[in-house]
Amino acid sequence: MADDAHEDRFRRHEEIMEGLGRMLAAQHEFNRQQLEINADVKTTLARIETLIARMLPTGENGREA
Repeated sequence: MADDAHEDRFRRHEEIMEGLGRMLAAQHEFNRQQLEINADVKTTLARIETLIARMLPTGENGREA
C-alpha cells in the first residue's frame, strides 16, 4: 500500500515536471517572437524618424532661413 502511494506521488511529480517543461518551452518561443517584434518596431521607428526629419523644416527656432 505504501509503495502504491509512493508510485502515485512520483507520477504526479513527473506530470508536474512535464507540464513545467512544456510551459518553459512555450515561454521561450514567446520570448523569441517578442524579440523579433521589438526589432521590427525599432526599425519602423527609425524609418518614421527619418521621414519626419526630412519633412519638417530645419533651421533656427524651427523656421527655415
